[in-house]
Amino acid sequence: MTAQKSVLQLSVHEEGIRKKVWATVSKFSGVASIAMDDKTGKMTVVGEVDVSVIVKKLRKICNAELVSVEIVKPSEKKPEPTEIVTFPVTHFNYPYQYQSSYANSYYQPCENYRVVVEEPNTCVIM
Repeated sequence: MTAQKSVLQLSVHEEGIRKKVWATVSKFSGVASIAMDDKTGKMTVVGEVDVSVIVKKLRKICNAELVSVEIVKPSEKKPEPTEIVTFPVTHFNYPYQYQSSYANSYYQPCENYRVVVEEPNTCVIM
């Protein structure tokens, strides 16, 4: 379904009814924008919605008539070219790469293990 601009004629005389109309129309999925002229009683609904369902719901609240429906053509926006900044890669650093600092850490694996320390006068635990 394409986006369409629908103009509805409503008979809204009270603020409470006006709020109910706004709440009812805004609950429909696909509604992009809602505008209402209080002097003339015309409501403009833009979006990908079924207008007949909206009119049917609004007739339970107030008198509603469909005035016009127009298909809205989306404006073609050209993407602006963005500059890509590149930095030379001198060294790959992988997060799971083995590093020599792990050998001197205090992590001790389960079950059979050996501790190797790069110092003189060391002990080997088995």
